[in-house]
Amino acid sequence: MAHARFPVEVVTPEGEAFAEEVEMVSTRTAVGTIGILARHEPLLGLLEPTELRLYRSEEEIVRFAQAEGYIQFQDNRALLLVEEAIAPEALDRDELQSRLTEARSALERAPEGSEQQARARREIRRCEAFLAIEP
Repeated sequence: MAHARFPVEVVTPEGEAFAEEVEMVSTRTAVGTIGILARHEPLLGLLEPTELRLYRSEEEIVRFAQAEGYIQFQDNRALLLVEEAIAPEALDRDELQSRLTEARSALERAPEGSEQQARARREIRRCEAFLAIEP
């Protein structure tokens, strides 16, 4: 069954990663997984690392490894501002595994309640989420 389409932009610090009309956006916010269809109520949310799915149709899905960021849905438009948006086939799994090992080590060394500890936890969440995405 076809759904109404709406414009979506995915923007990273490096620039626009995606800008098209889609039928649905599926992502993860700080409070859980969310699917957004056309005419959704206005929304502002904090995004967590996950697999971002942008449904051009039920059969055609554009996927990204999505890092932390924000989502805004307003006036039937979605804007996702994220630290990274990487195509699953472009993920360097060896590098991610190395970053994960380093982050775990940094977490063990970091003082309790420190910014270093918070950074290490963020990096661990990101690497684990990206490694869970199938190419």
